[in-house]
Amino acid sequence: MDELNELERLRKELHLHNHHYYVENSPVISDREFDILMKRLEELEARHPEAFDANSPTQRPGSDIAKGFSQSAHIYPMLSLANTYSVEEVDAWVRGIGKLTDSDDAELCGELKFDGTGISLIYEHGRLVRAVTRGDGEKGDDVTANVRTIRTIPLVLQGEGYPDFFELRGEIVLPWEAFRKLNAAREEAGEALFANPRNAAAGTLKLQNSAEVARRGLDAYIYYILGENLPFTTHYEAMTAVRSWGFKVSDAMTRLDSIEAVDAYIRKWDDERHALPVATDGLVFKVNSLRMQEELGLRAKSPRWAVAYKFAAERALTPLRFVSFDVGRMGIITPVANLEPVLLSGTVVKRASLHNEDIVNALDIHEGDTLYVEKGGEIIPKITGVDLSARIPGAEKVRFVSHCPACGTPLVRVEGEAARVCPNKWGCPPQIVGRIEHFVGRRMMDIDGIGEETARALYEAGFVRNFSDLYSLEPEQLMKIDGFGRRSAERVIEGIRRSADVPFERVVYALSIPYVGETTAKKAARAAGNIDRLMTMTQAELESIEDVGPRIAESIIDYFSEAENRRAVETLRAAGLKMEMAADEAAEPLSDILAGKTVVISGVFSRYSRDEYKRIIERHGGKNSGSISKKTDYVLAGENMGPAKLEKAVNLGIKILNEEEFLKLIGDTTE
Repeated sequence: MDELNELERLRKELHLHNHHYYVENSPVISDREFDILMKRLEELEARHPEAFDANSPTQRPGSDIAKGFSQSAHIYPMLSLANTYSVEEVDAWVRGIGKLTDSDDAELCGELKFDGTGISLIYEHGRLVRAVTRGDGEKGDDVTANVRTIRTIPLVLQGEGYPDFFELRGEIVLPWEAFRKLNAAREEAGEALFANPRNAAAGTLKLQNSAEVARRGLDAYIYYILGENLPFTTHYEAMTAVRSWGFKVSDAMTRLDSIEAVDAYIRKWDDERHALPVATDGLVFKVNSLRMQEELGLRAKSPRWAVAYKFAAERALTPLRFVSFDVGRMGIITPVANLEPVLLSGTVVKRASLHNEDIVNALDIHEGDTLYVEKGGEIIPKITGVDLSARIPGAEKVRFVSHCPACGTPLVRVEGEAARVCPNKWGCPPQIVGRIEHFVGRRMMDIDGIGEETARALYEAGFVRNFSDLYSLEPEQLMKIDGFGRRSAERVIEGIRRSADVPFERVVYALSIPYVGETTAKKAARAAGNIDRLMTMTQAELESIEDVGPRIAESIIDYFSEAENRRAVETLRAAGLKMEMAADEAAEPLSDILAGKTVVISGVFSRYSRDEYKRIIERHGGKNSGSISKKTDYVLAGENMGPAKLEKAVNLGIKILNEEEFLKLIGDTTE
């Protein structure tokens, strides 16, 4: 009976962890801990067949299928790999391969296990025809349009000797540098950060906008080929050929002829992986002979001829000093574990984000607890658990604050999100100081001499209560702030005056409109043309701007509905800041051919970009829309138009124009 109770408890626990991992992208335990729990559940279910449940976590592989994409069945199932966590377990697998093949010297291949999202690529006659995510292993999302933007995946093969039809398996990854840039941009836009490059890669691959996918800089590594009558005898030979066709195959792939060589390979990469440009979470060992692979065959969920070795994350135990609650410029409250300093991966860790209330509750942290901390993705400190054996008897549970720690205002929870927010935008000091600091930043108004400390000092002195107040500052006021003399104060004032030359699109970004990052600000500014138009655009008009969805459109409308924000805009206008696009950006109308017509753009184009086509439509009197409805007059369809949009347009009888037909309609006959 005790085992049956444990079995049910594990099922509930694993369902919860699956939700944290796949739905919220916020896992609260490590992959290794999850695998240990899953393995224990499998053991219990094997001993108790009478407790079979078709909905058990053991009966369903993880799925990454998303709404908005068509599904495609895999020709060959995409299986998982069995995991090992020690050199001894790998050695045991190697010896097991020897027994199964009656060979003491079966050659293996060692490879890096990249930490990204799996992909299946189908090539016919040397051309990419389909790209499908792992999904549930049997079918996945067709993400061909997005994969076409990844430069390391050739659309047309080079070299020779490739079969007429074959399938490649690989890993889509986001390099560390691109990951850091993406999170920096999200932080500036007030958006939740990706926990690691794997989540960022998976999220990027599922975006509906291929242009945004292209901008994020995804990369891809190929690790296997499938097909009928392939002209290879070994995996190493096959991957060498795949590399010659133009694909990226890891240079770490190595042939190994003994257990000693396998152990040395593990030691090598356990150290050298830290210098790689992409995230890895382990190694993969495969039988090199394709004939032996076929003979060894498959288990229910994994091949017998391959195994994964998972690196142990560098992890330490350290006492919790206290949990603080930081307030961001958008009012989001972030809990932070303040720790006794501990050395991890060569750096001293003193603080680790706990992200949000749900994660604090899931970890069940009590005051004075000793916490497990590790470097998530080798860079970001992450709390992964509590050493319950060290818990102080009677210690109080750490509870999320109900009121803003800075101004005392009751917090509100954002609908559909885990974040709690302080709504006191105009009276909460960290929010105000954060907006001032953002406003003067290099990619915003580029005003030197005002950092976080100076922004806080100006606010506390009563000189600047809104970033627009910067334009009424006098040198004498700055000189009252520590560190400022006459010359340094005058230099800052001169920098404030020079900021009047900053382009309109950067002014929009500097305003701190929630969810509006640098790229979105640029597109919104160009679509609106001037601040007055932007302040009065409707939800539908805003959503017609590329990358502006319902949430961002609502945020822009809410922002300009507040009197304080409108007052700030007028103060900035009076100070001489640019409130419209430059003349060369805001071109005169070309014709009224599209007057009263609504056009929806979908697909990829060769003559002009999507943004350029939107401006062309507007300059010919037309209106852009992001969705097809009965009010749509034309659909401008490029390559890889979304099948759902195409079907809806056909059903509604809307005229569909290709690029050439559209240009002919507006009289653009230039080549």
